[in-house]
Amino acid sequence: MDVEENEYDKARRVRMPDDEWEPFLAAAKVMHPEGRSPRGRVLREFVRWYMRRPGAKLPERPPAGPWSEPPTE
Repeated sequence: MDVEENEYDKARRVRMPDDEWEPFLAAAKVMHPEGRSPRGRVLREFVRWYMRRPGAKLPERPPAGPWSEPPTE
């Protein structure tokens, strides 16, 4: 079964600062407005590409948006 079809993949933990994780969701939703886990979809695409799996492609990035600016301190 294709991983994206399986709604019950085991949850994974990723350590990432909130000021990256939350904007990442907004950016991922621009590219994948449907589905319950746009961040997970992008991460799976990246991991498949990183491991050089056959047919895997680097995920397309969204256009520049509010997520493109570094956080203000």
